[in-house]
Amino acid sequence: MPKIERSAPPYMQVVTHFRTRIMSGELSPGDALPTDRALAEEWGVSRATAQKALTVLKTEGLIEGVQGSGTRVRQSAPLHHNGHDRAVSVRRTGRIYTEGEYARITSASLEPAPADVAEALGISEGAPAIRRVRVTYSASDVALSMSTSWLDGALSSTAPALVSTDRIREGTWRYLESKTGRVAVHGQDRVSVRLATDEEAQMLSLEQPAAVKLTRTILRDEDGVTLEYGVSVTEGRESVYEYTV
Repeated sequence: MPKIERSAPPYMQVVTHFRTRIMSGELSPGDALPTDRALAEEWGVSRATAQKALTVLKTEGLIEGVQGSGTRVRQSAPLHHNGHDRAVSVRRTGRIYTEGEYARITSASLEPAPADVAEALGISEGAPAIRRVRVTYSASDVALSMSTSWLDGALSSTAPALVSTDRIREGTWRYLESKTGRVAVHGQDRVSVRLATDEEAQMLSLEQPAAVKLTRTILRDEDGVTLEYGVSVTEGRESVYEYTV
């Protein structure tokens, strides 16, 4: 039986448990979740608490009620659209995508670092930087996100796959760990909203004008040095965050 701790409301502990399993790919789209009665018995909580947890997961778009089949992980669950989600998946499963998801690397090259990229990477503006652009798709071939990874150009000789359009299954920073020994230990996501560019709208099959969610992710090693600066664009859907105060 899972153990309820005093650190957070019981319903949020249930939410966190299943959210992590879904985001890591341990639970795949279409997998069934326990009923509220079964959850209550398994976790030693009331049915009202179990129902509240399931409601939060539905609000976040991770699960859905299927007529005649109970509650299941959504077929189009919004997984791995930010740095935290990808990090959780890689650490737990060794893979950056869930079953059925896949990505296409549309370009990978050395380019002069723009000002914001240079600042994030700690290099000079205009210095060589690795730029990898990818589009992530669902199992049903729906474009979920468009993202760009920026890395110090000096890494291209040590980690040549970064400048290839071949997909790096374990993700760029996990690949870097294996090649350089530098371990990602801290991440920061900055989320904002803006209008899509024409390229983004085309890639994500959006009708202009369209709002998109912009996530800027910085991953740093144990010395505080940036390993990767990523910019991810997804359709501008609502985000829900639950926390204890």
